[in-house]
Amino acid sequence: MPTKTIFITGTSTGLGKLTAIHFAKLGWNVAATMRTPENETELTAYDNIKLFKLDVTNLDEVNSAVDDAIAAFGKIDVVVNNAGMGVYGALELALEETIDWQFAVNVRGPINVIRKFLPHFRSVGGGMFINISSFMGVTTAVPLGSLYNMSKFALEGLTEGLYYELKPLNIELRLIEQGGSTGNNFKNNIRWNKDGNITDYNDLMDKIMALMNNRDNSHLDDPQIIVDAIAAQATGESVQFRTVVGDAGKNLLALRKSLPIEEYLETILKGYL
Repeated sequence: MPTKTIFITGTSTGLGKLTAIHFAKLGWNVAATMRTPENETELTAYDNIKLFKLDVTNLDEVNSAVDDAIAAFGKIDVVVNNAGMGVYGALELALEETIDWQFAVNVRGPINVIRKFLPHFRSVGGGMFINISSFMGVTTAVPLGSLYNMSKFALEGLTEGLYYELKPLNIELRLIEQGGSTGNNFKNNIRWNKDGNITDYNDLMDKIMALMNNRDNSHLDDPQIIVDAIAAQATGESVQFRTVVGDAGKNLLALRKSLPIEEYLETILKGYL
């Protein structure tokens, strides 16, 4: 059997890097992308990993990275849209560029990568997109996360909608709904909306920030279980369209299904007041 190849965005740290290493150890070829590949030292130790410069919001870099990866490996079998960031804080306080940035990275980024890969997948007779989402793309769970929720809800809708377009072309779509993992630089990937002239949101903001900054890692998942879920999809071991990973997401989704939406929202809010 020919060696398979996976293309992964956001591999400089955390989940993306672990996924790249996992597939390299499985014997796959790995196209590992990141904004600054010149700074990477760990992934370069693997002969079957090649690095490509990619900011998913930059169309020129998307075009170059995908073209170069196809040229290097001949065929890409699976694409993992992993790159993502989070904006938290009251919507009223968000800068215009911050709103655009959240959408650009978490929604337009995957769109850019998917659109660029579609001609290749059509020409080779199929492929798979695995989009890394969150349980916060299915239900709300943390106050002041409206922009992040928006981006993940959008990614979920995009992936569902594409199913109808791409399934007839033998192009598969998958969603991994995770809730954050240790070693994934969660705190470093958050941008907070703040405005010193508006204080109405301060009490809630202080509580949410303190909660995120003071928690230990006990509420976060072992990233390997997320990597294993990605691998199960890529290898065909699992054919689930959606895979919820981790107890936090499973518990919240179970709570959401058990309550009317009004009661669920009040329950979540009261937990933070």
